[in-house]
This record gives sequence, C-alpha cells and structure tokens, in this order.
Amino acid sequence: MNEEIIAKDLLSIGAVFFRPDEPFTWASGIQSPVYCDNRLTLTAPAVRDHVEEGLADLVKRFYPDCQVLMGTSTAGIAHAAIVGHLLGLPMGYVRSGAKDHGRKNQIEGRLEPGQKVVVVEDLISTGGSVIEVVNILREAGAIVLGVVSIFTYGMQKGLERLAAAGVENHSLCNFDVIARVAAETGYIRPADVARLIAFRNNPSDESWKGAHT
Repeated sequence: MNEEIIAKDLLSIGAVFFRPDEPFTWASGIQSPVYCDNRLTLTAPAVRDHVEEGLADLVKRFYPDCQVLMGTSTAGIAHAAIVGHLLGLPMGYVRSGAKDHGRKNQIEGRLEPGQKVVVVEDLISTGGSVIEVVNILREAGAIVLGVVSIFTYGMQKGLERLAAAGVENHSLCNFDVIARVAAETGYIRPADVARLIAFRNNPSDESWKGAHT
C-alpha cells in the first residue's frame, strides 16, 4: 500500500492530527505538535481496509515464513486479528502484564517454542513498548522475525533502541511522509514542515515552537 495513500487516510479521519501552534502535552510532559490515535482506523471501514491490506502485504513481503501474528496490547490486537484473517494465520497478543488470576498468562493464544512470529503494532515512537513485547515472546521461545506497524515517528532514540535490541520494523507510513502530505493537502502550512521535522529530530528541544515563518 502506497505511503501517501495511508498518509491521506490517517489525516482524513484525524488519526494523525497536526497542531504546531497549539501543541499537545504527552504523558512525559513533552510538548508535541502531533497527536496520533490509530484506533480511529477501526471505525473507518475504507481506511481500515487499506491499513489491514497494507499490513498483510508487509508480512507477505518481508516475513513470508511467518507462522503466528502477535498483537501488542491493546492497540495492536484488532489489527493482528484482521491481518491474521486475511493471511490465514493464527494470532494472539501480549498483555502489558501477566494476569493475576487463572493461568496468569501474559501471552494470550497458542504459541509454541520455535515458532516464527511477527509482531503487529499500531505506532512506533521511542520503541520501548514494542521491544518489551518482543522480549517477552523471545523468552517464551518464539523466533521473532520482526514488526509491522501502521505509523512510525522515526525518532532517533527509537531507531537506536530497535537496532540495539535486534528488532526490525516495517511501517505503512512515516512522519516525514505524513508531514509532507499534510502540507500538500492544506492540513498545515508548508512552512510548518520544518518545525515538525525539528520536533521529530529532538522532541526535548522546544525551539521549534517559536519557529514561525
């Protein structure tokens, strides 16, 4: 699936929303010009079709030996289920923590040691949460081939952490493409693109906030 099509889809439903003049505040306290909620793709059938077909294509292209899909909790679960249906593959998901009752599972669904797994994630920023999922699967004996995701910021910290953990990710769309498409389609001013990229390159440096032109 073409990156620009996915970018236009995400922008059209407000799944990726740019507001460089009125920044959002992340849980970490960082001021951000972008807000991302890919869960909205689930309630937009046409966009959802593009996303799931795109994720399925990524799995087929980069991980043809995949035997099981594992979604991240909670955002990746529905996408893993739909892509699993499209590809005829089993799926499960990894909880953020083990249950405190029953079998006390952290991995839900059948996973045998030695099986080749692809993780399905909605968003990659600093990479911490998806690396944790990969580590849990590896500890269970899975061979994690890599990750497919809807969107990635391409933040340096995230790229470095993924590389250090030996985790490969393929996304349908990235920050640079969606910023460019947002400018081309009138969601933001063309002059704002540089401000957005400055934020992506160093989120802790808020000088981009005053970079009006």
